Amino acid sequence: MSESEVTPARLREIGLFGALSDEVIAHLAVALKPHKVPPGETIFREGDPAREMYVVLDGEIEVLKRSRRGRDLRVAILGPNDTFGEMSLIDVQARSATVRAVAHTRLLRMSSEDLDWLYRHDLKSYAIITLNIARDLSRRLRVADGILADFAASVLDEYVIGDRK
Repeated sequence: MSESEVTPARLREIGLFGALSDEVIAHLAVALKPHKVPPGETIFREGDPAREMYVVLDGEIEVLKRSRRGRDLRVAILGPNDTFGEMSLIDVQARSATVRAVAHTRLLRMSSEDLDWLYRHDLKSYAIITLNIARDLSRRLRVADGILADFAASVLDEYVIGDRK
């Protein structure tokens, strides 16, 4: 197997492709081509137009969000089997963050055309992938809610403690 191929067995390890039929997995193993990204390379920038998502096959990427003051802050580190960029496939808006490779990384790109193929050829598989994306986004939202609640509580504690001094 060359580095430009991914096996059906490897796809089965990735949550995005969970519960898909052997036939669909075999098609995706041929249709989706991995590509290498060197450390430090930006995969996309916040505000860029988008029509694809990615799966980290190997390596590590960081997700950066620009603050109101113009600073890029790291909000996540993702590794093998993690997905990113899926929001743009769901809400058809520009990228919400910048993503950059931290280490030598191999990515699998899934475009809106790939999802459209699933929609036209296997509606059940399309629904499964869409549900898998929704589950991952829901999980991330729960984590973000917890972080936000902890942050708000610490700010409130500082405010209340600061008033007592």
